[in-house]
Amino acid sequence: MTPGATAAGPDPDDAGRPAPSRRPGGRSARVRARVLDAVRAQLVEHGYDGLTVDAVAARAGVHRTTVYRRWRDVGGLLADVLDAAGDDDWRPEDTGGLESDLVALNREVHAALTERPSITAALIAASFRSTEAADALRRFWEDRYARCEVVVHRAVRRGEVPADTDARGLLVAATAPLYHRLVLLRTPPDPRLPEDAARAAALAAAAGAFVGP
Repeated sequence: MTPGATAAGPDPDDAGRPAPSRRPGGRSARVRARVLDAVRAQLVEHGYDGLTVDAVAARAGVHRTTVYRRWRDVGGLLADVLDAAGDDDWRPEDTGGLESDLVALNREVHAALTERPSITAALIAASFRSTEAADALRRFWEDRYARCEVVVHRAVRRGEVPADTDARGLLVAATAPLYHRLVLLRTPPDPRLPEDAARAAALAAAAGAFVGP
């Protein structure tokens, strides 16, 4: 559920071309993959201030004009990394129950935020410095939360929560404690946090806390 994926996704130079003319795994896709890998590595090692087009080009082994032509600037590079993270087939796990589904989600979030170095945390931090990155991160979250709404729909069908439960509100309540404590407060990792946050959200949902007016 976090923006740490490394999928390259469709290549920007292929936009608008008929599908049969695209060459999966062609040079353009390979260049994009190398550049985006370089962006991730440069960002986690040197932070936003150390992320420059020249540094990325050198790290990726491509000419700087290629990077300027296709991504324009650091904002374009970050936006493409985040957009590429959404080019996957990730879906939330179906564990058979709302609380355990939320625990599974939270464990993924917890792992991504506590790994060292954390590309997820680095991308979140960079989004506060770049408008393009912030917009791309917002698109990523919208997509991920939309995919996760099935967790709540399954809970409704099982009778675990009221039929008119606000899926987005429940999902945000379940995951927010992890981002707040690990990203904002920077508290030490707590292995109980994913379960505790999921349990609190599931209990509140069962009691009707996320039913709209």
